[in-house]
Amino acid sequence: MLASSHNHFLVVLSVAVAILASYTALDMAGRINSTQGRTTNYWLVGGACAMGMGIWSMHFIGMLAFSLPIPVGYDPTITIISLLIAIASSAFALWMVGQKTLPWKRLIGGAMLLGAGIVSMHYTGMAAMKMTPAIRYIPSLLTLSIIVAILASGAALWMAFHLRRHSVRVRLLRAAAAVVMGFSIIGMHYTGMAAAEFPIGSISRAAGSGATSGWLALVVIITTLAVLALALIISVLDLRLHMGEATVTSLAAENEELTYLALHDNLTRLPNRLLLEDRLNRAIQNAKRDHRSFAVMFLDLDGFKLINDSYGHAVGDQLLTGVAQRLSATIRAQDTLARLGGDEFVVVAYIKHPSDAAILAKKILAAMEPIFNFANHDIKVSTSIGIALYPEDGEHPDDLLQNADTAMYHAKAMGRNTYSYFSASANPQAQTQLQLIQDLRTAIKNQQLVLHYQPKFAAHDGPLIGVEALLRWDHPIRGMIAPHDFIPLAEKTGLINPIGIWVLNQACKQLRLWQDDGHTIPTVAVNLSALQFHQADLLTVASNALNSHALTADCLILEISESTVMADQDASMRILQPLRDMGISISISHFGTGYSNLLQLKQLPIQELKIDRELIQGLDHNNDNAAVITAIVAIGHALNLRIVAEGIETSKQLELLASSGCDVLQGFLLGHPMPPAQLFKGIP
Repeated sequence: MLASSHNHFLVVLSVAVAILASYTALDMAGRINSTQGRTTNYWLVGGACAMGMGIWSMHFIGMLAFSLPIPVGYDPTITIISLLIAIASSAFALWMVGQKTLPWKRLIGGAMLLGAGIVSMHYTGMAAMKMTPAIRYIPSLLTLSIIVAILASGAALWMAFHLRRHSVRVRLLRAAAAVVMGFSIIGMHYTGMAAAEFPIGSISRAAGSGATSGWLALVVIITTLAVLALALIISVLDLRLHMGEATVTSLAAENEELTYLALHDNLTRLPNRLLLEDRLNRAIQNAKRDHRSFAVMFLDLDGFKLINDSYGHAVGDQLLTGVAQRLSATIRAQDTLARLGGDEFVVVAYIKHPSDAAILAKKILAAMEPIFNFANHDIKVSTSIGIALYPEDGEHPDDLLQNADTAMYHAKAMGRNTYSYFSASANPQAQTQLQLIQDLRTAIKNQQLVLHYQPKFAAHDGPLIGVEALLRWDHPIRGMIAPHDFIPLAEKTGLINPIGIWVLNQACKQLRLWQDDGHTIPTVAVNLSALQFHQADLLTVASNALNSHALTADCLILEISESTVMADQDASMRILQPLRDMGISISISHFGTGYSNLLQLKQLPIQELKIDRELIQGLDHNNDNAAVITAIVAIGHALNLRIVAEGIETSKQLELLASSGCDVLQGFLLGHPMPPAQLFKGIP
């Protein structure tokens, strides 16, 4: 037999081409899996050509590395046929890994067909040498090369199928798989070459007319590397293009979702106050243009607080969702249904006659009659409805909402589960409230709002450790107005938001002035209403207030009522965590009389509990209150919470609270709320 040898450089090059071709095949499989329609067919054809060219060139570079002591050539026609076989086999492989599933039976069948294709390509390529006498093959090695081809094909199909989806580590995994696949293909090739024997006196009939080894090597190497490189570059660019498009689509979807969340209630998915105001403004514009009228109907569920306290917030939320669904099914498509918060809903409905509003109100009352059933509890709930008409009862959204609210309270006074039209003459307080709202709109601009500060002391005759900022309205005619007389109006009209921003900024400004004057006041506490708490820009408002007056975040304590925080624990966590991460302390006020407990609150990033003043007020004549406070203090301290007692008015209350372990004491006995200039004069 003729002695043969191998060019080691070309052997190494054939290994590199096999690995590169394998990686290209895996990448093509991924692109085919991520495309649809005609694009999939384009990638299948292009991928088959690139993959087939790579496998075929590895084969021929390996053959060129093989040398005999006689001139050798390759028949162009047979060589092209072997290339076509490689491309067809690659197309079959890419088609198979592009299917949704790859069960074991299909994998085995595919491995046998792909292996047969690779074997056919190899031995057809060998036939291109046109040896006389014919090449002899050692049966055992020939059989082994076929087995290796089938096993390598099965492994390649399995890896390509499972690595076709894009992930964080997919390129690294594909590179490792390409090395395994490359050596498997190389193993089959060189096993097949080892099986070939060339008798002495053999000649290559293609040596004179076929392609020479040097020319073929140059063409194959350059063409193959160019095709594989081009295929990978196109694949990467196309992937980045699709990822860019997917990113743009994802960002658009996220922006749309954020906009939706900003304009809708988290629980019921109904329009919230912000969207309601926009709908009201549009309704006013349309009514003016078309000379139409519409009704604003303010709904408040009767006895909802009792239901919420009796069955828990979860059942209360289910009830609100059920009410929203019934109301949505009752009104017309052109009407607006919104939830303002709590158990308050608003309907804006176009009408032709004032009596149309009564007809709709009766339908709503009827919709509430069937009993709700949640968590195996039968719940009966009704609603009181107040009706304000445009333009008779107001030409501004705030006026219409306030007048509808006033009419709703009149409906409750009539016995609940009914409706009432707004009438200024029938309700003597209506005009007063309306004027108060008008005055409140200009209160900030006219510098009528002021902050008084109540001192807070460490227990057991400790030093001043902070103050609480309390809002007052110095009305030019009515004099000093307490918060409970105007804060509810501010919340119902949306004025609470600009007022809240002013309070935060003013409290931080005053703390800075005190510190610049040499007074030691570590913290200032500011109360947040439910509407302020759920404002999307709360973090920005607080940050701006601190930064504007060069204060660190630990100087500010934000107080939120227990009922507000526990209304939606998940939403509260999303709001509170960024505030806490910034360094702001969170205090839960009015704690101890609501439905929640400390085990629920421990999940929230809070640092302080303020015991509800109702518990403290009863200390003088109710021993049960003392036991409750002692339990709150003990569990609170176990959870590393600071306990504040507010509303202390008697020496007995002070003594009991201090002995029970409260950390901070506050109340009229220790210091009334007072203007900034009087604070240090009023502290003994």
